[in-house]
Amino acid sequence: MPSSVKALGQARPPGASMAPQAHCCSPAAVQRRLPILAWLPDYSLQWLKMDFIAGLSVGLTVIPQALAYAEVAGLPPQYGLYSAFTGCFVYFFLGTSRDVTLGPTAIMSLLVSFYTFHEPAYAVLLAFLSGCIQLAMGFLRLGFLLDFISCPIIKGFTSAATITIGFGQIKNLLGLQDIPRQFLLQVYQTFRKVGETRVGDAVLGLVCMVLLLLLKLMRDHVPPVHPEMPPGVRLSHGLVWTATTARNALVVSFAALVAYSFEVTGYQPFVLTGKTTEGLPPVRIPPFSVTTANGTVSFTEMVQDMGAGLAVVPLVGLLESIAVAKSFGKMPAVGASWWCPGAGLACLLSCLLLPALVFNSLSFYPSNTCSCF
Repeated sequence: MPSSVKALGQARPPGASMAPQAHCCSPAAVQRRLPILAWLPDYSLQWLKMDFIAGLSVGLTVIPQALAYAEVAGLPPQYGLYSAFTGCFVYFFLGTSRDVTLGPTAIMSLLVSFYTFHEPAYAVLLAFLSGCIQLAMGFLRLGFLLDFISCPIIKGFTSAATITIGFGQIKNLLGLQDIPRQFLLQVYQTFRKVGETRVGDAVLGLVCMVLLLLLKLMRDHVPPVHPEMPPGVRLSHGLVWTATTARNALVVSFAALVAYSFEVTGYQPFVLTGKTTEGLPPVRIPPFSVTTANGTVSFTEMVQDMGAGLAVVPLVGLLESIAVAKSFGKMPAVGASWWCPGAGLACLLSCLLLPALVFNSLSFYPSNTCSCF
């Protein structure tokens, strides 16, 4: 693999911070700021197959996942779909780590739900202002501030969010209706209404979980290909490898086909998302005021309502990205200070083009690693 590509996934070597800074207009400095210039010239068409499988798997997986994250954030389902793809185009040019994707995440959806009161206008404005803050942090080289957030705090917050979001999906797995969002009431009402479980939803959910687990185990036990293998065996190996690698896409397609088959017959045993707004919304600036039944809420009042969310959301969004890279030992050499404008620009442009809420995601790391790049 070319060294310029490896640089996207390697840590800064010891003593690199003591090296003299390159001129701001030198080729090395430009490549650090615009990573696509480092890896695109050396991109090999041999990697295209792996990238295609990873992209297909992620693309099909993100659809139901984005709908679920919109539900966690208390927003209409189309906002999850908008957020699933807009940031990817920006990160294509500014991405500094191949292990990180931009899109809705469980933790950020939970924070958006808390600070935006389930109002789309508040959510889009929060994402836009978060992008501005991240961009400013990058230009002012304030990425070092993230080092002062201790690991126990991050792990505690992540664990609590995992429990909250994970238990919140049980009602969807069982097909339960009218379950409150407040956690303690949610736990109580879920156990109270467990007798109202819809058999169709529960069976389909469990079947999908079992299929994903079996395909993962099969992928881990696929033997390597040897040159002396007959062509038929190599072909079978390739088919099994492709199916197990793109397991998320296969299971999502299978579940959608099952639901559609029942819909055609006129009998629907599953709780469906329902009709979602078609097409893309018009390009417009984020809402700096919102009209309610009680009058117009000004920009200043909206900012005051969001309060600490303007600090918490951008910082946690950046921490998610850095945690992903550090978890897999592939922290890019550009450091946190340049990660800030990369993520910030993704938020800004996504909010300007579409009402999207773009943050950083670990969810697709297994699919991303299918790519050779």
